Amino acid sequence: MRGRLTEHLLSILLVTLLLGGLLVYLSNRNDAQPSALQEKMRPLLELPFADYEDPFHTSLLRDMLDLYRPDHTAENDSLLNLLFKARQQRLVKELTQSHLKQTLSWKKLKQLFLMYMQFIWVYVLVLFITYYGVQTLAVLRFVRKKQGRESCLYALWRHLHTQTFKGGFRNVIPSTGKALSLFTKAALRGLFYFILFSPAYVIAYSLRTRIDTDSVFFMILLGVFSNGLLINYANKFYTFLVGESHKGYVLTAMVKNLNTDYSHNRKKGIPYQAIFALRKHFGTHVFQHIFMNSHYQYLATFKEQASFLITGLIIIEMALNIHNHLGYELLQQLLYQNYQIVIVIILLIFYLVKFTEIATDWYINRLAKIYENKT
Repeated sequence: MRGRLTEHLLSILLVTLLLGGLLVYLSNRNDAQPSALQEKMRPLLELPFADYEDPFHTSLLRDMLDLYRPDHTAENDSLLNLLFKARQQRLVKELTQSHLKQTLSWKKLKQLFLMYMQFIWVYVLVLFITYYGVQTLAVLRFVRKKQGRESCLYALWRHLHTQTFKGGFRNVIPSTGKALSLFTKAALRGLFYFILFSPAYVIAYSLRTRIDTDSVFFMILLGVFSNGLLINYANKFYTFLVGESHKGYVLTAMVKNLNTDYSHNRKKGIPYQAIFALRKHFGTHVFQHIFMNSHYQYLATFKEQASFLITGLIIIEMALNIHNHLGYELLQQLLYQNYQIVIVIILLIFYLVKFTEIATDWYINRLAKIYENKT
């Protein structure tokens, strides 16, 4: 654990130094880069006594140019036109971009910190709901497999290829009803999977004209049920369950007549209450050991899941245009080219990812010691 913690701390130090150095460089650089026209007109634009809004000053400048360059009247007029054009560009830039440019002040840091705290609690909540949903869907699918239950589409196909539609009017009506029921279940399940695999911004844009999506609740909902995060990691957890169920200790438990009943309505089976419980426990059932070992293997995926989830939440905030949120603020500051604020936001997000990785490694190491003490 010390070696992994050292690696995490060194990576945090390295990234902090790199981004901190870039932040200092941007702070010391003059952001107001003059154009070629402004650079050429700078001596005339910076005359302290010249007020080009005053017609007298304008005429005086024209007379001075004609006096010192009497043979270049056309060039003098061109120079005056360039001067007015450069001055107009400067005024337009100041008017259009004065409210867009923001500096990294204590007030701005406080504002970013509040956004960051809000982003963290949304991230933790979505991560917890996803963690619960992953286990529940995987366990439910595994138990259904152990019960020998088939998919709705396969059941529909098998139902249509039987002779149940023969035998008169009394047999046709219930057979048709069963076929329609199976088809409806398959369609609803397909729609559910379609939503789970859809990108969050697609769902957000499709519902934005019908539902008020500018809310944290809708952001949490999309964070859980979009981008394929829930279903992909549910499939991964299910793979761990299947792999554990074929190991030797499970076969040994079956030989020793340990409880292997996966029905829902029997006393020694696996009831729905245990499957949908917040903290899952299956008593003396052999599945308890399968679940615990699969859960231990699944914990390592939190490190990669954190990066996907944070990226998804940022995209959701941008797609929903939720103001005063960290993701939308990142997009806004990128558009305004306030790169100092962008660097601070990126650094805060990086710290959140690294903290998740450190917490995951610590918890896995803690569980490993518990298992070692039990053995």
